[in-house]
Amino acid sequence: MPEAYGYVQHPLLRRRVRDIASGVEGELMAGVNENVSATAIERWAEIAYIRGANGREISTAVSNIAAAGQ
Repeated sequence: MPEAYGYVQHPLLRRRVRDIASGVEGELMAGVNENVSATAIERWAEIAYIRGANGREISTAVSNIAAAGQ
C-alpha cells in the first residue's frame, strides 16, 4: 500500500462543486487516494465523492471538480 493512501486535502471540501465530466453539482464530501484497479496490479487515483441534491453520491477524479458556478 503506498504511503499516500488515505484522504486528500482539498480546499473545496464541504462546498458546492461541479463534476466537469458529467455536469453533476453537489457537495464535495471527500477526496480519497484509492486503488482503482480490478487486477493484482495496483493503480492509484485521487477520487472525489460528490453528494447531489437527491442524497446520492457520485465519484469522479479530483482533477475533474470545480467550484459550482464557474
